[in-house]
Amino acid sequence: MLIAPEQRLLDAALETASRLPADGTYLNTVASAVMDVHGDIYTGVNVGHFTGGPCAELVTLGVAAAAGAGPIALIVAAGDEGRGVMPPCGRCRQVLLDQQPDCRVIVPDGDDASSVPARELLPYPSQHPDADPPRLLRFSPGHWDNVVAGVKTATTRFNDPATPGPATFLFEFDDRYRSLPGVVESVEHVRFADITDAQAALEGCSADELRTALRTYYYPEIVDDDVVDFVRFRVVENG
Repeated sequence: MLIAPEQRLLDAALETASRLPADGTYLNTVASAVMDVHGDIYTGVNVGHFTGGPCAELVTLGVAAAAGAGPIALIVAAGDEGRGVMPPCGRCRQVLLDQQPDCRVIVPDGDDASSVPARELLPYPSQHPDADPPRLLRFSPGHWDNVVAGVKTATTRFNDPATPGPATFLFEFDDRYRSLPGVVESVEHVRFADITDAQAALEGCSADELRTALRTYYYPEIVDDDVVDFVRFRVVENG
């Protein structure tokens, strides 16, 4: 099931796909839409050619870049003639991992659609040695005030890798994405059962309370032997 911003993005792609000319030339058969960390939407279409024209996703990433978009938070492709959501091809999956590794991708899910992290679409990727893409750290909208105020400076993640260095902190409000410039200061890998009270104190609770909250609200499938990332971060003042 898609959340509100994801549905808006899908609607934009479907609307663009519906306007593709059905003239038999097969030049433009797929539309794509991306949403950046500000909640702005950009669209584009593929350019079919026997030499191998660019996919809709790649065209749309170029459109967004030319318009000065921020890091990409979400992407989707939709086929013409009512074909609906289409998963990205292998080349597009590799490009996303190299250029926008923390974006989510809307994919078909039975008769519906859902979004998954780009990294899950290509489990054994080629590692680009010179890739230095923008990174995202996603938060529940309920954390906005505490992150802005500098009260919340740590977060515990499972199967949601973070990397030390500059990052955009993304809050997925239903009305519009909000983002903050920030820095991931450190990432400590720790066994779930071994989370310490000192670590949990940075999230305003005890270790037992943190484990309970993580299991209840975020990771119901997590077990004691799973390794989580304890991430420390700070907001960077603009200017």
